Amino acid sequence: MCGIVGVLGDHEAAPLLVEALKRLEYRGYDSAGIATVNEAGRLDRRRAVGKLVNLSDLLVHEPLSGRAGIGHTRWATHGAATRENAHPHRAGRVAVVHNGIIENFRALRAELAEDGIEADSETDTEVVALLAARHLEQGMTPDEAVTATLERLEGAFALCFLFEGEGDLLIAARKGSPLAIGHGEGEMFVGSDAIALAPMTERITYLEEGDRAVISRAGAQIFDADGRRVNREMREVRLDAARIGKAGYRHFMAKEIAEQPAVIGDVLSAYIASDGSAVSLPLEGLDFRNISRLTLVACGTAHIACLAAKYWFERYARLPVEVDIASEFRYREAPIPPGTVALFVSQSGETADTLAALRYAQGKADKTVSLVNVPESSIARESDIAVPILAGAEISVASTKAFTCQLTTFALMALHAARQRGELDRAGLAAQLADLRRLPGLMSHALAIEDALREVARELAEARDVLFLGRGQMYPLALEGALKLKEISYIHAEGYPAGELKHGPIALIDKATPTVVLAPHDGLLDKTVSNMQEVMARGGPVLLITDSRAAESAAEGAWAQITLPEAPEFVQPILYALPVQMLAYHAALALGKDVDQPRNLAKSVTVE
Repeated sequence: MCGIVGVLGDHEAAPLLVEALKRLEYRGYDSAGIATVNEAGRLDRRRAVGKLVNLSDLLVHEPLSGRAGIGHTRWATHGAATRENAHPHRAGRVAVVHNGIIENFRALRAELAEDGIEADSETDTEVVALLAARHLEQGMTPDEAVTATLERLEGAFALCFLFEGEGDLLIAARKGSPLAIGHGEGEMFVGSDAIALAPMTERITYLEEGDRAVISRAGAQIFDADGRRVNREMREVRLDAARIGKAGYRHFMAKEIAEQPAVIGDVLSAYIASDGSAVSLPLEGLDFRNISRLTLVACGTAHIACLAAKYWFERYARLPVEVDIASEFRYREAPIPPGTVALFVSQSGETADTLAALRYAQGKADKTVSLVNVPESSIARESDIAVPILAGAEISVASTKAFTCQLTTFALMALHAARQRGELDRAGLAAQLADLRRLPGLMSHALAIEDALREVARELAEARDVLFLGRGQMYPLALEGALKLKEISYIHAEGYPAGELKHGPIALIDKATPTVVLAPHDGLLDKTVSNMQEVMARGGPVLLITDSRAAESAAEGAWAQITLPEAPEFVQPILYALPVQMLAYHAALALGKDVDQPRNLAKSVTVE
């Protein structure tokens, strides 16, 4: 959520700031603003509610000059989406942008009010600017003012400060929210992530927890939480511009759905031995023979990937698995007995609840492992073992290719565990890996049914409520189908295990409530068909997503049918992710929704 960018450049900062903020739109936002210091040392700002085009229009009529500046896209937390609440916030000689939540802002605001210093906004962030401005008025230097301000703050934050009269200074700090410094030739940059900085530099330094950085065009001085000068590694971060752009697609989500055969191929090429006989995941020091329990922790779509993985680990590796939502796991103080490996899944690697859950598990679990799409992220760096899912940059808020890459990586890990634990012999492993290597081709065939899905989605878009049903390893996909539909179309949808139908959800069935049934040919097909018949007997329209073999016995009476290529049972959950993604996408299009940036949602939830 939210996006921060800072520039100390050789050129006008405003266009660079706006362009960088465009690259952060995927994080979700409802207002935006920038501030600059011009050649005379004057600090000024512009802010606008809504999309970045509104800020761009404002800058045409009220331009900002200066080669130093900060910018922000805000996702409203404290205070509505208004111009007054938009960042940057300014007080006196300082402007600040902030990601995170200042938990003690009310106490700080009351303290400032007692001194006659009143806030103009409803936000928690403004107290940061007000505190820093007060310290400046007391005669402190900018760095001293920021240091004194940080000492008063409780909560999570990534902050970047800009000062009047200081055209060669930015001060940045992080605690709980990610922040990166970009290095140029005689230029320096600050960003929420590498994507924001990609057009300007590939040399990135990630601030660590508690760091403060004093930045000039000559470089950055970084201090740790104890105020000691430290060196942080500079990394080359190369981002494929083609994967960041839309590449001719109408939406990032459409492009990312279409990329799945390619990125799944990348995962399989990276993590299967060249002769197809073994898994080569980066799991040094982890022996599944010594594990008595695997705990999987995540949020949102990543949590659904964990639910699918549970079926694989328990069925093929005979390894007991517990799946937890990160926000619940950290607060219920779950016991972690000896022999437990705790595994955390996050596309961004910065999800606040998942990161906090990881920190809770450290020192209790035998090992902490993470599946992440950003190898430089906080979760990756703080895990004992980090496994990249290799999805490439995912821009659309609704996760698609990251989800299937998480599933594919999990599938490979489950097979590796099964082999180590003696549940699969060499030939059995090779056979399963051969099935996985068929996935990119199967996915390409699945993408070819998009026209049929488009037509069905238009009718589905007329519903107010939709149910998704699946049995066994299709149950998590029913959850994912429902989540995708409500995320981007705002249609109320729920996913259930098909066997739970008669335990409550069947009361919702009527002719106006479609039910999407995921029923490939597997060992549970007959039972799924029985549940589907119960829906149709009560007048409920059924959309059946199946394969040609299962359709022979399952399709009769269905309102509509989508037929996927037949696939080995082990890989079906990955393949069946595609039709539910496309169904949600085309339903949202039919309703005229903002597919890539749905209301109220952020790509990366970096605060509670």
